[in-house]
Amino acid sequence: MTRKFTTLQVPEDTTASPGAEDLLRILDSLDAAVYVSDMHSHDLLFLNAYGRQQWGEPDGRKCWQVLQEGQSGPCEFCNNPRLLDAQGRPGPAVMWEFQNTQDGRWYQCRDQAIVWSDGRLVRVEIATDITERKALEDALKASHHRVERLAYRDELTQLLNRRAFFAACHEQLVRLPAERPFAVLLIDLDHFKAINDAHGHAAGDHVLREVASRFRAELRGSDILCRFGGEEFALALPDTSLEDAADLAERLRLALCSKPFSYAGLRLGGTASFGLAAAPCGEVGLDELLKAADDAMYRAKRQGRDRVCMASGTA
Repeated sequence: MTRKFTTLQVPEDTTASPGAEDLLRILDSLDAAVYVSDMHSHDLLFLNAYGRQQWGEPDGRKCWQVLQEGQSGPCEFCNNPRLLDAQGRPGPAVMWEFQNTQDGRWYQCRDQAIVWSDGRLVRVEIATDITERKALEDALKASHHRVERLAYRDELTQLLNRRAFFAACHEQLVRLPAERPFAVLLIDLDHFKAINDAHGHAAGDHVLREVASRFRAELRGSDILCRFGGEEFALALPDTSLEDAADLAERLRLALCSKPFSYAGLRLGGTASFGLAAAPCGEVGLDELLKAADDAMYRAKRQGRDRVCMASGTA
């Protein structure tokens, strides 16, 4: 049976309090949707002018038939149960935000259960359009993410920068047991200045991006790769033995020298000098490991470049 809209009784002294017509005029003047629906049958009992303009006349339909799109029954996200206390009585109002499935706009909703004039429990919702506010929030979030990326990412290669590298390494050193190995690689591209001088910085930038891409293809998700500065890269390998780190370093070396870099019709050769150090997490700090790897890297350069050298005394 279709329930009819409840009629409010107009008091004789209309100057003392507003009558039904006055209340309806107030509700219809609001720049927000206001509706009342039966909490059990979901019959839509009232919809103000704003809501009717957005979603049409109720015409005896259920709330989900009028207000939502493509529903064959009550909405899965219906929060009617949240509006009642443990004894099934009306509880406090609930505020939430929702993107309407029919018009795609965002609304801030204030829902509350009340006892209707005929004794049934109904849900009263006031829904204010906040689409523009949500768009601004999304733009601010996107801007924040861009700033965050700039703070922790190298803009050219999209690798971690030094700041993020140290933070990630310290987090891993704290997390890993003291006896587990931790390896670091410092990698310096050989004769990189000659590429910039001969072909311009655009060519050098292209090589740096390609180096980052080739390195990433060889790494695990737990490995920490960063552009340390200029043509230098750093790679931290948590829970990785010296032998396994040496094998990876050789793969990275071959990834560079086995195939020239192509740029604007040019074929640019690329090699690098690798310095490797490793130790149990609890024995040395990150600065000491990096210093040992740096010494090993410069030894690789002195020995002719395009090679991997291990720090003396590493485990």
